[in-house]
Amino acid sequence: MRHLLDTTDLSLKEIDDMIELANDIIANKKKYAHICDGKKLATLFFEPSTRTRLSFEAAMYELGGNVLGFSEAASSSAAKGETVEDTIRIVSNYADIIAMRHPLEGAPRVAVTKTLVPIINAGDGGHLHPTQTLTDLVTLYNEIGRLDHLKIGLCGDLKYGRTVHSLIKTMSHFEGNEFILISTKDLRVPGYIKSILKASGCKYTELNSLSEAMPLLDVLYMTRIQRERFNSEEEYKKQSGVFVLDTRKLSLGKKTLKILHPLPRVDEITTEVDNDPRAVYFKQAVYGMYARMALIYLMINEPVQQKAKKPAVENRIHKCSNPNCITNKELYLPNSFVNSGDMLTCLYCDNRMLI
Repeated sequence: MRHLLDTTDLSLKEIDDMIELANDIIANKKKYAHICDGKKLATLFFEPSTRTRLSFEAAMYELGGNVLGFSEAASSSAAKGETVEDTIRIVSNYADIIAMRHPLEGAPRVAVTKTLVPIINAGDGGHLHPTQTLTDLVTLYNEIGRLDHLKIGLCGDLKYGRTVHSLIKTMSHFEGNEFILISTKDLRVPGYIKSILKASGCKYTELNSLSEAMPLLDVLYMTRIQRERFNSEEEYKKQSGVFVLDTRKLSLGKKTLKILHPLPRVDEITTEVDNDPRAVYFKQAVYGMYARMALIYLMINEPVQQKAKKPAVENRIHKCSNPNCITNKELYLPNSFVNSGDMLTCLYCDNRMLI
């Protein structure tokens, strides 16, 4: 069965096809208005969301389908202690496709083991957010005209920012791209993302100054510092407000620069920047609906070819060292890893640990 847990589940050709389809939908909305008549999308959002959930729902309605689901864990049986497995066993009997967001990393991978219908990962903890990346790709293609040979600055929460992780994993496969990673020392990208960059031969530089990076960039991808990922308010306050894009810093950027943000914005972009033609983050949210329309259409109507995965092995000795991995919360799950020399990579959350 076809699922989308990570953009690496798709080949570059399939990504190109989705972008082409999204643009055809933009140009010919009436052509697709009844393509999902009689179909139902279940939106299972165990974590709060505005843009992603409403974007999925709007996408399904635009395709002629219907929507059911919930918008927070408190309004589902998860509040009573129901496991992800059991929720999916039930809901997949009621819907034709499921979009799922969960605060625990690896939860969508658990879902695919019990579902009767396709699963779309709509964000799992600080791990991945593949449909935001499809949104970003449609935005970049339409606003810049290409996805290669770009200098891409990513600024803010690069440690817990699932949108950042998904974007790096995907854009590192397009020729000539280079990343400039702008963050505090405590919020740098995790090791497994750096390993992906090194393996792909993609250049990257780590900086702690937004002003220093600005003149170099074709794309600036701003992110908020995520209060919900910190253990205390004190830890959050140490990181918030460090990087703020204002008109002074923007004046250092290229005239052709494009500024993206997955939203919501807190204080990392001042409102004066909104009026600059280089700011495309509100247009980006609109592109997101069309990207999700293309994805839903393809997953329901055409098979998406899954790329082969390395075989995982059950390991009863080791547990995943990531405290937010779903295997450390739902203890019935086996500890499954991909073995890479002296490293174990968790099948669920991609956390790497030495054997």
